[in-house]
Amino acid sequence: MNKKELILTFDIGTQSARALMINAKGDVVHKAQKIYDQPYFSKQPSWAEQKPDFYWRCVCETSRSLKAKAGVDWENVIGVTCTTIRDSCLCLDKERRPLRDVILWLDGRRLKTVKPLPAPAAVFLKIAGMTASVNLLRKAAACNWLAENEPEIWAKTDKFVFVSTWLTYKFCGRLVDSTASVIGHIPFDVKNNAWMKSDDVRRVVFGVPDDKLFELANPCEVVGTITAKTAEETGVRQGLPFIAAGSDKGCETLGLSCLTPDAAALSFGTTATVQVTTRNYIEPLPHIPPYPAVAPGCFNPEVEIYRGYWLLSWFKREFAAKEVVEAQKLGVSAEKLLDERLRDVPPGCDGLVMQPFWTPGVSMPFAKGAVIGFSDVHTRIHLYRAIIEGINFALMEGLRSIERRGGIKVQRLFVAGGGSQSDEVCRITASMFGLTVCRIQTFEASSLGSAVAGFVSKGVFSSFEEGVASMVHIKDEFLPDEDAHNVYESIYGRVFAKMFDKLSPLYQELIDIGNRDLRASRPRK
Repeated sequence: MNKKELILTFDIGTQSARALMINAKGDVVHKAQKIYDQPYFSKQPSWAEQKPDFYWRCVCETSRSLKAKAGVDWENVIGVTCTTIRDSCLCLDKERRPLRDVILWLDGRRLKTVKPLPAPAAVFLKIAGMTASVNLLRKAAACNWLAENEPEIWAKTDKFVFVSTWLTYKFCGRLVDSTASVIGHIPFDVKNNAWMKSDDVRRVVFGVPDDKLFELANPCEVVGTITAKTAEETGVRQGLPFIAAGSDKGCETLGLSCLTPDAAALSFGTTATVQVTTRNYIEPLPHIPPYPAVAPGCFNPEVEIYRGYWLLSWFKREFAAKEVVEAQKLGVSAEKLLDERLRDVPPGCDGLVMQPFWTPGVSMPFAKGAVIGFSDVHTRIHLYRAIIEGINFALMEGLRSIERRGGIKVQRLFVAGGGSQSDEVCRITASMFGLTVCRIQTFEASSLGSAVAGFVSKGVFSSFEEGVASMVHIKDEFLPDEDAHNVYESIYGRVFAKMFDKLSPLYQELIDIGNRDLRASRPRK
């Protein structure tokens, strides 16, 4: 191993873009970050879009900034990787020019209606009890919305790609993407690591014909080299290999060292997730496929809590003006002050329980959020802690489903994402799950995992296991409090696990009322 060798990796997130130079010991040697002034814009309520060249401009800016910091280390880069947000799509014409703005993963547009499914698919889904969930998927798929609402653009679309595909093309001039990045509303067969066949009954869900699909590559594959134009725009040396990595969550799980099913990755980000790595194909929920993993021959069963730790940002905006002002005076973050006040509230929040399903998911198409158990003892800090506990209860439910369906048992948890920077959140998590929570040496877990793939590709490590052993190091461990865990187990089993089934009929009533009555009662502006 050459101690000076570095992987240059770009991490394109929802809120910021980062360029990092990482060595084979897992040290972030140099870093540049661009926080977006406007992560997305909305032409219509609930829409979330971004300009096609936005992310590439951020790549160029962070790359040039990083080069200025790196000095002679810039010449030690042996390969380039990129990890990005998932399920964010773009339409390209035959000249590979964008036809419209990027539709982001958090976009909320929906088809008003869906056409009836062909008879064989309709019967199959009805027997499986998946008709409502599949129709939710069909309504949420950008490809279906484009075909119905922007037919001229869809007709001109030569290739329907993800942000990760587009950036790969910008780096090396080839329209190809890692199979570990093909995650979203698109006809990808995870089990066979390939596009679905034309006669696959599942093809009716996502209306992307074969000729609009792009080329696939395996993780660690060198898919091209940095072009002269890219070198001029970014400062990255022409001819360096561009290496396929994976999605942000997949790279994060790898970067947290979760390569076997006894370790689970918890991501406390805008979307909270629990994910494991297995060699067996495990559906985390019935009929919901796992995601393709960066590690060869592996899968990442995952359960997502949409609007996960976004809820803490919502709480801060709506209820924490006092802490925001006080934090500014003290020169600290409002989250730090709120974390200190979490200790004033006991485990279980004196009977306040939150169900964090602010946004419906595929497995729960009628879900809504709920908070039950309010009494006169509760304060806004109770609500703050109830949000954290509610997200964790939902992640516990997801993990237990993965364990049960896969016949596995998780022994340790590894955490990443903004929420993991809080010691108090990590302590609460350990006690709720009854497992040790591990935090690694860097919060840049996605970039670290992407760099592992780069070093494996270059032969610095012979396997992902060897790369993880060298590059990932546990920095902090949080042990569960047994008394608190017993409280949480009682709340989970006797209350939280029953909430959705009990409230689901009421959620459906609210949806029905909202569709018919509430819109008519809104005051005119």
